[in-house]
Amino acid sequence: MGNLRTWSIALVAGAMVALVVHERSGAESAPQALQSPIAAQTQPAYAASRPAPAAARVTGLPDFSDLVAENGAAVVNISVVEKVQKTADLGELADSGDPLSQFFRRFQGQIPEHSAPARGIGSGFIISPDGYVLTNAHVVADAATVTVKLTDRREITAKVVGVDKRSDVALIKISAIGLPTVRFGDPSKLRPGQWVVAIGSPFGFENSVTAGVVSATARSLPDENYVPFIQTDAAVNPGNSGGPLFNLNGEVIGINSQIYSRTGGFMGMSFAIPIDLALNVKEQLLSKGKVSRSRIGVAVQEVNQQLAQTFGLDMPHGALISAVEPKSPGEKAGLKSGDVITSVNGKVINRSSDLPTVIAALSPGSQAQIGIWRDRKAAIVDVRTIALDDEPAVKNARAERESDGSKLGLALRPLNPSEQDQLDTKGHLLVEDATGPALSAGVQPGDVVLGINGTTVNSVAELKREVNRAGHSVALLVQRDNAQIYIPIDIG
Repeated sequence: MGNLRTWSIALVAGAMVALVVHERSGAESAPQALQSPIAAQTQPAYAASRPAPAAARVTGLPDFSDLVAENGAAVVNISVVEKVQKTADLGELADSGDPLSQFFRRFQGQIPEHSAPARGIGSGFIISPDGYVLTNAHVVADAATVTVKLTDRREITAKVVGVDKRSDVALIKISAIGLPTVRFGDPSKLRPGQWVVAIGSPFGFENSVTAGVVSATARSLPDENYVPFIQTDAAVNPGNSGGPLFNLNGEVIGINSQIYSRTGGFMGMSFAIPIDLALNVKEQLLSKGKVSRSRIGVAVQEVNQQLAQTFGLDMPHGALISAVEPKSPGEKAGLKSGDVITSVNGKVINRSSDLPTVIAALSPGSQAQIGIWRDRKAAIVDVRTIALDDEPAVKNARAERESDGSKLGLALRPLNPSEQDQLDTKGHLLVEDATGPALSAGVQPGDVVLGINGTTVNSVAELKREVNRAGHSVALLVQRDNAQIYIPIDIG
């Protein structure tokens, strides 16, 4: 395999296909193996204590033909004509800053650098008999005209009702009545290994059917903080975007949206938007013409084993606050860096990527009960959310590693007020050199030390005091460029 950083980018304008996993509700005993009396006598004594083999769960492969016959007519082909745009080549995309952001892209095809109109294809599915259709935002967002082709070969010009780029969901409308529709399932009941089926128009081949299994649920992708994607291993290619992902009951549980690819084609990893999230977006687009989301003004990072030990957690979980936006709801409620958010309104936060999705789903101005871990004990903080802007003031902390001073091997010096203004920091200690544990943890010259183990430090003396109070590891809060992050350091 080549280096991940050299992988090509796939921008999926087709819907992702979900592999279908068949699970039997009942279990049958596996047939007992035949053996000779001699074999039975010579069988090792310990064999009798072995656990019995698990009961058979699958007998043969599932037949998807009835599912496709029932739902195929509700899946449509979407073709668009876009305004002329300059093609973004791979080199331009590679300059986006985050190498991982190169891997997860939506495939929209190449747009020629001339005055001819750009064309694209995608998929969608009918959700009401009077012509409302769900698809991906990236399929229709820049379209001058949108045409929906039904399975009976009718081609109808569609109106774009609304587009939500954050979730990649769009709602369009065609003038027709008595149309076939799909039924909706519950994505929360999905389990890895279950069969799923996708129907769409890869490369324009209408009503193509693919099947596979659910690879994972609630998957977070780079630059996609507000969608807990369903990952499948179904074959998904350009043209599949916007098409439905079905469970074995014939219910839509997702909208195929993205693929992970180094070539632009299917490589075994497809991602779908959960249908409950998409339907929430649809309702807001219908009622308000836009989607409202919430934020509380904190930047968070993942809690690893070292950080969990440092903050006294029994196991790594939650979202560690690395920065709080001034005058934000989080600051007004008393949240501070070093707090670990463990729940929101009773919903458990297992990973840092869970938090943006849960907070964004709240209505702006609503009251949220935030469960936190602070000073080695649990607490509840009430936070009133505000609307999520297109450009949040606090960016998520980058996952980099840094270290601490004194025992940690840091050479520090105080910052003067002009340097603080220049660096746009409230910190007072600048790292000039890092050795020992600090160097191993990733501290770099130019980092600004802000605190340790949740306590602000303004001098080398305060830093040494907090290090001496700590156990075998510390969590150093530093500012690097415009991000604040905690660095776990093992000091033995």
